Amino acid sequence: MHIREDIQQDIFYTFKNRELLERALTHKSYSNENIVFAHNERMEFLGDAVLNLIVSEYLMKTCPDSTEGDLTRLRSVIVSESTLAEVGRRIGLGKYLLLGKGEELTGGRTKRSLLANSIEALIAAIYLDSGADAAELFIIHFFGEILKKTCDCRITRDYKTELQELCQERHKHLPEYQIVSETGPDHQKQFEVELSIRNIIYGRGEGGSKKEAEQCAANAALKKLSENETSR
Repeated sequence: MHIREDIQQDIFYTFKNRELLERALTHKSYSNENIVFAHNERMEFLGDAVLNLIVSEYLMKTCPDSTEGDLTRLRSVIVSESTLAEVGRRIGLGKYLLLGKGEELTGGRTKRSLLANSIEALIAAIYLDSGADAAELFIIHFFGEILKKTCDCRITRDYKTELQELCQERHKHLPEYQIVSETGPDHQKQFEVELSIRNIIYGRGEGGSKKEAEQCAANAALKKLSENETSR
């Protein structure tokens, strides 16, 4: 089966114009080495704009009580390089990319920045092929989980304090927070925190600050503890 048909099955979308898909999968390094004019660099620019617009509209609808600052922070988590790369890995995008020899030798198929940029290019290709509705369907499908988690983690309550009080009451042991990753430039850091109680992981959270990530992790832990209690 042709490589393009493989990826179309993986992304649940069939292109009318296959050249758009081919361009989205073509890295500049391949273009330079093979004298191919079209590559995905300009498509990244469009895909980024489409993704930001659709995510912004989703957040406006699902987080009606959030301020502009809240919405900006929520969006930055969803459109971050780490999130885009994770979506790329889930699709298996790396194996479909056309890379130059240099990128191939340096592990380009698994590079976070390269995967993130290629997802943006793929979004642009779908948008150009079928319009905003098709691009939205793709984004909601593949970003749905992170969209939901991010909206659920809005800090409208002090989840850390709630969890601490619950742990003191039930477990006689305080929750512990550990930063498992820190990504992005200094002005736009993204933190991922893991929360454990008695060395058992109960939740993870992401945010633009350590405090926000810890609050998200505490929210996840409270939900898990509630589910455990209900299932008894």
